[in-house]
Amino acid sequence: MSDDEGKAQLPRSAGSGAVDAFIETARRVAVDASEDCGRLIFALDATMSRQPTWDLAQSIQTRMFDTAASLGGLRVQLVFFRGFGECRASHFVDGGQGLAALMARISCRGGQTQIEKVLRHTLDEAAGKRVGALVFVGDAMEENADRLCVLAGRLGLVGVKAFMFHEGGDATAGAVFREIARLSGGAYAAFDASAPRRLAELLAAAAAYAAGGRPALERRAGAGEEAARLLLAQMG
Repeated sequence: MSDDEGKAQLPRSAGSGAVDAFIETARRVAVDASEDCGRLIFALDATMSRQPTWDLAQSIQTRMFDTAASLGGLRVQLVFFRGFGECRASHFVDGGQGLAALMARISCRGGQTQIEKVLRHTLDEAAGKRVGALVFVGDAMEENADRLCVLAGRLGLVGVKAFMFHEGGDATAGAVFREIARLSGGAYAAFDASAPRRLAELLAAAAAYAAGGRPALERRAGAGEEAARLLLAQMG
């Protein structure tokens, strides 16, 4: 994961006219999401408090592959951080069984969030081959928000939308997750681990976008799927 920041300079005042102009520019230059969009980066916070949600995500991640099966398939890379500076990425797998096996070998450990590494890694992957979407699942943010927003803007410029799925009610995390989603052209959604169906539907909607682009998500929304409508309503 590289350490070169600042290639896309974003104003610090979120919501300003300058930021809006930047986002509009990113929308214009973003490549067509329907082109080779079958790769998804599935990033999770694996710090100590996350074990219940990790187990939940492991049990429902197959929904992503099931959703994408009729859309040409989906390859998913697992990215996670935990402990003291540990942030790892798997190879891309093309089936839920393979991803479940990877997740089963990983346990959550105490540590701080490393979302910046996740965003930098996604940029590095996208530089080599198109990435359809980044899905991040977490409950906290303990980093420099401005640095994360710069990287989110860079994701938007290369056409990688970040879908930020937030568990719990941490207001700081929620605000930053929303900004990352907005600046990348993606979407934010909150969920409660006690209602796993909500997260499963969000993952399926993001997978549909990664595999089939916006038209696939629009079809799901047209069929009455709430998660698809929620993501579409925010996407740039």
